Amino acid sequence: MKEKIREQALALGFDACRFTSAQPPPHSEEFQQWIAEGQHGEMHYLQRNAAKRVSPNLVLPGARSIITLATSYSLVKESADAGEQRDQARGVFARYARFSDYHDVIGERLKELAAFVDRLGTDSITRTRTKDEDDDEGEVDQVSRSLWYVDTGPFLERDLAQRAGLGFIGKHTNLISRALGNWIFLSEIITTLELPPDEPERNRCGSCTRCLAACPTSAFVAPFQLDARRCISYLTIELKGSIPVEFRRAIGNRIYGCDDCLAVCPWNRFAREGAMMKEHAMPLEQVSLIELLSLDDAGFKRRFAGTPMLRTKRRGLLRNACVALGNVGNESALPALQQRLLDSEPLIREHAQWAIDEIQHRQISVTTAESPA
Repeated sequence: MKEKIREQALALGFDACRFTSAQPPPHSEEFQQWIAEGQHGEMHYLQRNAAKRVSPNLVLPGARSIITLATSYSLVKESADAGEQRDQARGVFARYARFSDYHDVIGERLKELAAFVDRLGTDSITRTRTKDEDDDEGEVDQVSRSLWYVDTGPFLERDLAQRAGLGFIGKHTNLISRALGNWIFLSEIITTLELPPDEPERNRCGSCTRCLAACPTSAFVAPFQLDARRCISYLTIELKGSIPVEFRRAIGNRIYGCDDCLAVCPWNRFAREGAMMKEHAMPLEQVSLIELLSLDDAGFKRRFAGTPMLRTKRRGLLRNACVALGNVGNESALPALQQRLLDSEPLIREHAQWAIDEIQHRQISVTTAESPA
């Protein structure tokens, strides 16, 4: 049964499929301590669903197995360098945002796979069940039940994926696949079927600390421990309010996420293009920061329809664009920023003013440096 499921997963476009039990994840206690210390920041859903994340049977009563899947979003044409070719007048998106929304793309295939699992399981149960004397002819008293999730379920998915042998959790707290590198989406099917678990993967980071050194905001308080409140992905996506001033300059011209810790990992030399996501690539590598500031709400929705970018809403993306311009803009950006001082969103006005102050401060510094003694 496992091999039939794996074959179907690969046929649907998934790049890897592995199996583990529905027992609590190995690092449940560490996760609970991380939450208790507040390192999850304003991601309140992590705390709200904490009990389910450490007890998969609370997600699906009677669950016996979890199918873990990997989908590559690597593109051969992309550079593996952490800094990439950053045009200073433009904003940089995390690689995963350069595709149609992966929730929709993967979710469509995952739904199909979950239905296949249930059909396969129910057929197996029907064939092997022992009928009691009181059973009605043809009655099925057991069925397989499954639930699927694409980065939305209350799971410690990287923990489960490592236990299933899909990859290992690196010092940057993300999953690394020996076959796919760092550029992978994870998804899961939790099921009442009992499927023999695969062998877990062991950590293979060795003495390498490239990911820790690459973080612009020093978000890793120790190997394998991330303080999300300092992470640029958190600051530009998950955080809904003001970005703390202490981190704004380190953000550079990143306006949605950050790949630096992923991009420097030496395991990326094994990354390969994934068939499922390749056809959904979009031209979002870099966009004009000044152009972004001109978007109203309707324009924002049109510009980023069908992409993960909608998650930040206009207020979040323009907040990020203001910070980026404060870091890399010059006097040509001032008119657009000054226009945003009239924006109806206080969040945008605040960050626009900060950006104006930063640009003007640089102009004064340059003028002073160029003036004769």
